[in-house]
Amino acid sequence: MRASYSGLAMPIEHQLAEHRTYLLRFARLQLRNDAWAEDAVSETMLAALTKPQSFGNRSQLKTWLVGILKHKVLDILRQRSREVSMDANEDSDGSEELDALTFHSNGHFASPPASWGNPEQDLNSQQFFRVLEACAEKLPPVMGRVFLMREWLELSCDEVCKELNLTSTNLYVQLHRARLRLRECLELNWFQSPAKN
Repeated sequence: MRASYSGLAMPIEHQLAEHRTYLLRFARLQLRNDAWAEDAVSETMLAALTKPQSFGNRSQLKTWLVGILKHKVLDILRQRSREVSMDANEDSDGSEELDALTFHSNGHFASPPASWGNPEQDLNSQQFFRVLEACAEKLPPVMGRVFLMREWLELSCDEVCKELNLTSTNLYVQLHRARLRLRECLELNWFQSPAKN
């Protein structure tokens, strides 16, 4: 199968190879295991090569591949959930101090959030997504995993709790902390950057 890519006809194999690095980064971020990430990406590539006609140019190739990869990641998480070791001390990372700096004792923000400008315009920016991905990669392993499973893989709260053996309270605490950290990272690296002002 040949598809148009930047105005040139290029075999699907070459197009897939161009997205491999991004897919590996996405898989590693979620799985936190290089071998599992390689497996997920290999299975994704094989699925895409086996049925290229299902792509049909209805979306960007990268979007289609990420959709396949999400399913492969979920399959690996389910297959290997018993192999994942989660240290209870991994989360003792000073999040309480972050909460204390961000909120007053009455629950209100210590300082109002910075103006984020025009969020719709920024969401359409590829640069924004690169910064968001970099911020997500900086999350502690357990927190990042919980956030990605819930928000990027779109698993229900019950599914995340079951997969990671968490209580719903712990899940909500992890998600809250992850969102706070992402907000702080985005404010520092995107919304307040000199290029944006």
